Amino acid sequence: MLSVPLAYAQNTDNAGVSFAVLGGVNLQNLNGKNTNGGKLENKLIPGYHVGINAQIPIAPEFYFQPGLLLTVKGAKSDVGEISSKYHLTYLELPLNFVYKAVLGNGYFMIGLGPYLAYGVGGKVNTEGGGINLKTDVKFQKVVEVTDPFTVVYFKPFDAGGNIFVGYEWAGGLFFQLNSQLGLLNINPEDRRITDDRSTVKNTGFGLSLGYRF
Repeated sequence: MLSVPLAYAQNTDNAGVSFAVLGGVNLQNLNGKNTNGGKLENKLIPGYHVGINAQIPIAPEFYFQPGLLLTVKGAKSDVGEISSKYHLTYLELPLNFVYKAVLGNGYFMIGLGPYLAYGVGGKVNTEGGGINLKTDVKFQKVVEVTDPFTVVYFKPFDAGGNIFVGYEWAGGLFFQLNSQLGLLNINPEDRRITDDRSTVKNTGFGLSLGYRF
């Protein structure tokens, strides 16, 4: 008898539009093919994300959760003694649909949906073999024959899918485990290279901590 009003009170507290701040760590990679069509052998690299989201009820226990994040992605590439770390910064718009069910003194949640992202900056740090070099990343759709080789290029627009599971306490504190799969090739058309077979896609997973109010 006591559990029924408790569940009702929790659902009432979660019934309106709410907002959250969140942040966390990413483990990211760049998967795809090199210019010859061979598989990229990159490694995971740590990044981070910070941002906000809104939670809008659409049905009992179901919510639409749009957000805005600043997130750093990338990968590590090793070629012999040379190691390069790619850091790509995006403004990202996740558009998740979330199911939340009462569990203990809070809510179990699972969400999925698409994301849209736009590149706003980046660096490539290269070390080894007597080399210590920092290269700028420039976001553009096409690399012309006159563009310098001293810059690393990626397409600015990215999109893909999110999925996450997590738990939110009644006080508003929550955590979630995230996974993300990029669906677009972010490698630009490079007119300096003939027969370029390369493709690059963002993938990764991470942990978020946040507070909903």
